[in-house]
Amino acid sequence: MKIVNKKWLLGLARRAIESEFGGKKLKVFSIPAEFRQKKACFVTLTKNGELRGCIGHLVSVQELYRDVIENARRAALMDYRFEPVDRAELPEIEIEISILDQPQKYNYVNPGKLINYLAKNRPGVILKKGFNQATYLPQVWEELRTPEEFMGNLCLKAGLPFDEWKRVGEIEVYGVEKI
Repeated sequence: MKIVNKKWLLGLARRAIESEFGGKKLKVFSIPAEFRQKKACFVTLTKNGELRGCIGHLVSVQELYRDVIENARRAALMDYRFEPVDRAELPEIEIEISILDQPQKYNYVNPGKLINYLAKNRPGVILKKGFNQATYLPQVWEELRTPEEFMGNLCLKAGLPFDEWKRVGEIEVYGVEKI
């Protein structure tokens, strides 16, 4: 899916957050057809280049425009890693929307095969082991440049030991369209 109306979608995310502070109901008119499809997305908020909130869905649960509204609000106000964004910060908040492709299971029998795949493709990754689960969007490769560092930190995010990815668990990979 190649998004045409990027500004519309980014504006919707910003208005969704602003409406939480204004006490007004968000009104959405003339929704482009491309945003009425069920798609999963993450909304990432940054301030001065630093992460300020990031929340989303890994699988499509609703129309894309609704997912953007919900995830923008949740990223601003409910990301447990940060204090809620306040109204005074809004002008400084940058918004990025990542529209996810359908995650695909990646089967591997040894860590070397996984490392080679990740080094070549740099996808988003979902790691699942027992009741533990975490994901990193493909953009995280900009910060965690080696596959070993990427997977180790993903394990930590999931509440697992740093090298747990070396013991075969369930891995899914995906791409995103970043706006």
